[in-house]
Amino acid sequence: MSAATSLGPRPMDAGAAATMVGLCAIWALGQISIKVAVEGISPLWQAGLRSLAAAIVVGAWTLSRGTSLVPARGSGAWSLVIGAVFAIEFVMLYLGMALTSAARGSVLLYTAPFFVAIGGHRLLADPLTPSRIAGLVLAFAGVVVALADHGDGVAAGDWRGDLLCLGAGAAWAATTLIVKGTPLRAEPPERALFVQLAVSAPLLLAASLAAGERGVFAPTPLVWGAFAWQVLAVASFSYLGWFVMIRRHSPAKVSAFTFLTPLFGVAFAALLLREPMTPSLLGAAALIAGGIWLVNRR
Repeated sequence: MSAATSLGPRPMDAGAAATMVGLCAIWALGQISIKVAVEGISPLWQAGLRSLAAAIVVGAWTLSRGTSLVPARGSGAWSLVIGAVFAIEFVMLYLGMALTSAARGSVLLYTAPFFVAIGGHRLLADPLTPSRIAGLVLAFAGVVVALADHGDGVAAGDWRGDLLCLGAGAAWAATTLIVKGTPLRAEPPERALFVQLAVSAPLLLAASLAAGERGVFAPTPLVWGAFAWQVLAVASFSYLGWFVMIRRHSPAKVSAFTFLTPLFGVAFAALLLREPMTPSLLGAAALIAGGIWLVNRR
């Protein structure tokens, strides 16, 4: 057992916070790239191809560092479980987005930190203090404010889609808790990520075929460029960084930073898609900053 593991989670210092902000920015651009790529690649098929291509990239990187791709004894079954949960997350998310508004679906997906905080409190002896509860509530309120300024679509959600997106948030939280609370916490991050991608790829592609998706139906340089961002920046680099962060630090505190992702998404939409940056967005930034401060206060 490593010293870091035996002594418990490390505190979130400035470097760790900056890393999480960077990862959130990558994920936000990833969401925009999904919207671009979906014009030529069906959603679930895109997710499956992304996992497959990223598994090749991460697998090659892992082997180049002299690390075996075979899970250590005691981790094999959990590797299959986390890969399946990862696939289920994306199945529920994409099907849910088809039934509800994008804004409502995003809000429900980013309830994941609440599930992480509750699960960490119950399963990982990661205390859910009043200050952290207040911080999570404040940050989530900021996400709601940021995403509320999207017209009538926010109020037009289908309850089945809402439940599916909420389930996707729970599945996302489950992957965090599985890594932190099982033998996977001792696995090298690159191998744990490879197994997750390798297991989820066939499951997502099978889900796409079962849903009758068209697959790659209108490939263009822009579509393939957006897909490449998904593979290299999101599913390879950023996911590897995410694994490292949740192994080193409190999963509830790390997950709290994911509230920044939809906020970055709105900001990037203003910069890249010329959407207005409204006062509600600035107010949301203040709420989220206050929430993160409360969650990470010593």
